[in-house]
Amino acid sequence: MNKKKIINDPVYGFITIQSDLIFDIIQHPYFQRLRRIKQLGLSDFVYPGALHTRFHHALGAMHLMTITLDNLRSKGHEISPEEYEAALIAILLHDIGHGPFSHTLEFSLMNGIGHEHISVLLISKLNEYFEGKLTLAFDIFKNKYHRTFFNQLVSSQLDIDRLDYLKRDSFFTGVSEGTIGADRIIKMLDIRDGQLVVEEKGIYSIENFLSARRLMYWQVYLHKTSVASEKMMIQLIKRAKWLVQNGTSIKATPAFSIFLERNISLKDLQDDPELLDVFASLDDYDIWGSVKFWTSYDDKVLSMLSTMLLQRKLFQIVMSNDKIEASVAEGLKTKIQSQLGVSEDEANYFIGKGSISNKAYIAEGQTINILTKAGQIVDVATASDLPNIKAMSKIVTKHYLCWPKIVSL
Repeated sequence: MNKKKIINDPVYGFITIQSDLIFDIIQHPYFQRLRRIKQLGLSDFVYPGALHTRFHHALGAMHLMTITLDNLRSKGHEISPEEYEAALIAILLHDIGHGPFSHTLEFSLMNGIGHEHISVLLISKLNEYFEGKLTLAFDIFKNKYHRTFFNQLVSSQLDIDRLDYLKRDSFFTGVSEGTIGADRIIKMLDIRDGQLVVEEKGIYSIENFLSARRLMYWQVYLHKTSVASEKMMIQLIKRAKWLVQNGTSIKATPAFSIFLERNISLKDLQDDPELLDVFASLDDYDIWGSVKFWTSYDDKVLSMLSTMLLQRKLFQIVMSNDKIEASVAEGLKTKIQSQLGVSEDEANYFIGKGSISNKAYIAEGQTINILTKAGQIVDVATASDLPNIKAMSKIVTKHYLCWPKIVSL
């Protein structure tokens, strides 16, 4: 069988699968599941075109990694065939641990387990399945390979992951402010002392990249309607879990039911390979299929939130630069109790309160390094004549409160 397939991607055109092993990884059920997980969670409630998936993103990132490695080779850097394939596999699998709706339910279905931890478990299991052929890719993913720049290409302030998701998310949402010059950035990448650097003439492309990322966070990832809809979904799952764990039987898909019945920890997934397989079968369809059952359930909170989400009757949301006083939320809760006819405990599910932060460039030990014409390596934030990047290094936090629109204040 010819496994060197060509895939037609709407963003880049033709993507070539480089090896038989990569083809087999893509065909594996763990990876095929990514077809059923939307890249931007519930953002299609705001941008109807945002229906692309983690599958799209993973293939696109692999394509950009191919171009990047070819570019580095053209600059005289030795990259062996084994390293080349391993780097492609590492970026291909970097999001394999995402659950339904990507980041939306990341800490709701399980106890504080980020998708990165689950990715490690799933890649480890895939490595067993492929008889150790993913070992080098796994080392690159975990930053245990001695050539550090490979991991920087997979996970850093300027990685292939971000180059693809900004370009792809901008394309599918239609938010042109997120457009970046990924091709030029890749052309400007180089390696010095084993570290990834950007040639000085690419500094304005980096400024545009960071600016685009900041704008995409406000306009897409942290759009107030997306925040409100995600909070509704989180509250809905919390209610379903509470009901199931207090002895109430509600309909859900078999895989989803297990995660409603139990408060699963990372150790549970590590100790129980079958449970990890159950997680690796979960996708957006498990959630939506179950939510459709719940619309007719006799629990008022469950049925109302389910119906509201399916009919896009989303929470109203207010944003503030200052923390929202507890008394405001308490007053709102009293009105929800009265107007919706629910108890004090039930009213909590109809209120969303929290904060969101936008940090376009926070180095945290992973700086974007500029290689000057004089041969010096400097952090992009300290480069001359770029005050915008210094401004983007500041974390901006906003606080929010959301509630059903049918509740009048």
